[in-house]
Amino acid sequence: MSQGSIVGEKKLSGQTIIAELIRNSELGQFELAYTVLLPCVFSIYLNPEDYARLSGIFHLIAEEARRALREHVTRLNSKPGKIRWRAGKDSKEYKIAGHDWVVEFFPDSEVPTADIEIHSELTETAQPGYRGVKTTLTGRDPAVTSRRSALDHGDPAASTPDSSATRFSPDRVYAEVRYEDDSGAQLYLITQNETHVGRGGGDQPMDLALYANDEVSREHLIVRRDPATGVFTAVDRSTNGTWLDGRKLRKGVEELIPARAEIKVAEAITLLFETRR
Repeated sequence: MSQGSIVGEKKLSGQTIIAELIRNSELGQFELAYTVLLPCVFSIYLNPEDYARLSGIFHLIAEEARRALREHVTRLNSKPGKIRWRAGKDSKEYKIAGHDWVVEFFPDSEVPTADIEIHSELTETAQPGYRGVKTTLTGRDPAVTSRRSALDHGDPAASTPDSSATRFSPDRVYAEVRYEDDSGAQLYLITQNETHVGRGGGDQPMDLALYANDEVSREHLIVRRDPATGVFTAVDRSTNGTWLDGRKLRKGVEELIPARAEIKVAEAITLLFETRR
């Protein structure tokens, strides 16, 4: 993984941005029966200083990024010994779901100077069960989550250009969930009183969508918050079980979640839950 630099010693370059786009694209692969989809929509968040310095050449960076991504897909599809009719991943066709790559830049003060944060999606319309991939240059946890959470929940202020209006109010973030799924390290902010957790898909969109294999149920569990007391509970809805701090939950029975807890989803993913005060 690329390493960030000390502020003032090295500036973020276009070449670094493009390299990180390729890395994000590799991490965001979504495998189907005969194809492997790659992300084609990239939102790139920069520190306001880097954003201002590079704003005049964003169109050139985006143009070269699309060229590099096209070449990356060509390389993936021209591996030696690729046999199309076999079922292995190496035989599958790599492609994107859109007509072309979308590369957009945004300023965000939560991103350190000389760092970069990339959020990607498979298509311009978010897919059920797929929340995209978030990566950073220095390996820190992605920080630009409050605005995305606000947009997902229909907060109109989140889409305004005024940076002071794009922050989701901290008073409405009730808890945070840190975890790692097949798309990498993630941070989810709970901003509602009922959060559905699982793989999703079809007609079952999830609030916290886990990118995982089918050990995780489409709707695996529900996390509820009592608005009167602020107390959280969990209800297991799964086939393969949910564990709370090492204790298996009874299916369909509401169980109290402590202020800090480890929630094991099947035996596939561990959610580190912590309430916000």
